[in-house]
Amino acid sequence: MTTPFPFTAVVGQDDLRLALLLNAVSPAVGGVLVRGEKGTAKSTAVRALSALLPEVSVVPGCRFSCDPDAPDPGCPDGPHEPGAGMARPARMVELPVGASEDRLVGALDIERALAEGVKAFEPGLLADAHRGILYVDEVNLLHDHLVDLLLDAAAMGASYVEREGVSVRHAARFLLVGTMNPEEGELRPQLLDRFGLTVEVAASREPDQRVEVVRRRLAYDDDPAGFAARWADEEAAVRQRIVAARELLPQVRLGDGALRQIAATCAAFEVDGMRADIVMARTATALAAWAGRTDVLAEDVRQAALLALPHRRRRNPFDAPGLDEDKLDETLEQFSGEGDDDPDPEGPGGGGGQPPGSDGGPQGGGDASARPEAGEGGEPQASGGGEQTPARAAEPFRTKVLSVPGIGEGAAGRRSRARTERGRTTGARRPRGALTKLHLAATVQAAAPHQRARGRSGPGLVLRRDDLRQAAREGREGNLVLFVVDASGSMAARQRMSAVKGAVLSLLLDAYQRRDKVGLVTFRGASAEVALPPTSSVDAAAARLESLPTGGRTPLAAGLLKAHEVLRVERLRDPARRALVVVVTDGRATGGPEPVALAGRAARLFAAGQVASVVVDCESGPVRLGLAGQLAGELGGTAVTLDELRADSIAGLVRDVQGTSRRAA
Repeated sequence: MTTPFPFTAVVGQDDLRLALLLNAVSPAVGGVLVRGEKGTAKSTAVRALSALLPEVSVVPGCRFSCDPDAPDPGCPDGPHEPGAGMARPARMVELPVGASEDRLVGALDIERALAEGVKAFEPGLLADAHRGILYVDEVNLLHDHLVDLLLDAAAMGASYVEREGVSVRHAARFLLVGTMNPEEGELRPQLLDRFGLTVEVAASREPDQRVEVVRRRLAYDDDPAGFAARWADEEAAVRQRIVAARELLPQVRLGDGALRQIAATCAAFEVDGMRADIVMARTATALAAWAGRTDVLAEDVRQAALLALPHRRRRNPFDAPGLDEDKLDETLEQFSGEGDDDPDPEGPGGGGGQPPGSDGGPQGGGDASARPEAGEGGEPQASGGGEQTPARAAEPFRTKVLSVPGIGEGAAGRRSRARTERGRTTGARRPRGALTKLHLAATVQAAAPHQRARGRSGPGLVLRRDDLRQAAREGREGNLVLFVVDASGSMAARQRMSAVKGAVLSLLLDAYQRRDKVGLVTFRGASAEVALPPTSSVDAAAARLESLPTGGRTPLAAGLLKAHEVLRVERLRDPARRALVVVVTDGRATGGPEPVALAGRAARLFAAGQVASVVVDCESGPVRLGLAGQLAGELGGTAVTLDELRADSIAGLVRDVQGTSRRAA
C-alpha cells in the first residue's frame, strides 16, 4: 500500500487544510469544494486527510459499515443485533469521473431477480464511502446523471437502487470532497450548493515557500516511509486534536449574538435559501471546538463566512467567486453588539482559523489575503496599431434554443436529442455488455415463445440470457458550440459591437446551462485566430469575448477555414460530440483576391461535412444586402437576426438548426 503524503507536511494552503480539518471535527458541516489551478496540492491534501480521521466501529461482515451501537434497520445485510463491533480506519473512496451509474450506486443481478425473485445486490461506491470520505477529483467534469445520484444520496443520507420494481436501500452518509480546475468548466449550481465549504487555492509566489515545497516533495519521493515517519509526531498531535475537538463540540455554545451575525451576513450577501445560515452556524461551532473553546466568537463567524459563502452568493455564472471582505466586516460590526456578549477573544484557544503547522509566515494560495486583486474584469485598455478600445457587452438575454438535427450519442447535456442511459424509453434492443436498464415487456415477449421448449411447468418464467432486452432511451446531449465572430471594421461601431457581444454572451449563458463545450474563433485584419480552443470553461470564453478588439478588413474565408480546422482536430479528440457552428457576422468579405468567392468555397466545406450551423445576421441600417442569408445557404444552415435570437421574439419559441442532411437515427 502506498504511503500517503503527510497532511501536516503540506506547505501553506492554510484555508484548504483548515476547511478539511473542520469537516473532520464536524462532518455535519457538509464537505469541501477545492477550486484552483493544477499542481497546488489539492488532491494531496485530501488524500492525506483520511489518515487523520478517527477509526470507525462497524458490524463484522457488514458490507455497508453499519454502526454496531445503532445498526441500520433497513440494511441489505441485516438485520443486525446491537453488539460488539470491530474498529477499522475511516475509508476514503474515490469516484472516477468516468464511472458508470452501477459502479456508483451498486447493481442488481437482473437475471436472478426476474427468475428467482432474489435481491442479489452488489454494493457500489456510495456503500463503501458510508461513514467515510467520498472524493471526486475533477468534480466539475462529472456526468449529470452521476451528479443527480450524488445529490439524492447527500440530501437523504441513503442510496436507492431500483430496477423495474425491485428496489434496495442502504445508508450512505459521507463527507463529500471535490476538487476542480475552473479553467475546465464550472459546477452545476445544485451540486455547488451541496458542498458546505469552498476554498480557492493557487501556487505561492514566495520563492522561499516554493523552495520548501520542492524540497519536501523530493524527500517524499525518495523515501515515502521515512518521510512519513519524520512527520509522525505532528500527525499524531493533529489526530488527537481532532478527537478532542469532536468531544468538545457538543458543549460549544452558539449565542444569539453570533446567530444574528450569521443571519445578517447571509442576508447581506443575498444567498439563496437557508442552507448557508445552517452551514455557517456549524462551521463557526466547529472553529470554536478546534480552538478548544466552548463559545463562538465574532472571528469564528467571520472565518465561517469566508469559507461557506463565496460559492453561494447570488451572481452571474461568469462572475469570479469571492466575497467582499469590507462588506463582511461592516455587517459583522453593525450586529456585533446585539444579543449576548461575546467572551474574551483572547481567552483559551485564541482564534479558530489556524490549521496545524501555520507559523504566520507566507501563506499558501488558499489564503484569501494572498490572492491578487481582481483586475481581469476591469475596464479593458485601448490596444495599439489603430485598434479600437474593446466595447462592453450589452445586457444578456434569454435566447432561443439552437439544436443540432438528428440523434447523437455524445456526452449527457441539455441541448440536442441523443441516445442516453437516462431519459424516456423509446424502444428495446439487445444489451451490449452488462445490462443496465431492463425493458421488462420486451424481455417477457422474447422469452414467451420458448417456455414450452424449455420445459416450463410452474408459474415462474424460464429466462435465458438471450431473452434480456436493454431499454433504449432518448435524452439530451451537450454539443460543441463553436463561435466564429467577425471583429472587423465593418462591425466596429461601438453600439453595434456592444449588441453583438451581448448576443454572444447570451448564447454562452445558454451553453453554460446546457452543459456544452465552447470555442471561439475571431477574424479581423488579414487573418483569423483561435481566441479560445474548445473547452468546458464557458466563463473563459466570456472573458475572451469581453476583451475582443475590433478593426481592419473582413477575412471571412480565413475565419471559416480556421473554424473548420478546429472542428477537424476536435472530432479526433471527441468523435461522439457533435458540433454547432455559430457565425456572428454581417456577411461582408473583404481583403485579398476574390474574397466573396473564397468565403463561399470555405462555407461549402461545412455543408459537405454535414456540420450544423447558424448565422447570426448583424447587418443593420435601412439598406440591407442580405449577405448573411447567402452565407447561411452556402453553409447549409439558417440565419437569424439579433432580434430573432431572443426567446421572446415573435418569430417563435424554438428554432432548430436546419441542415442539408440528417444523421441516422
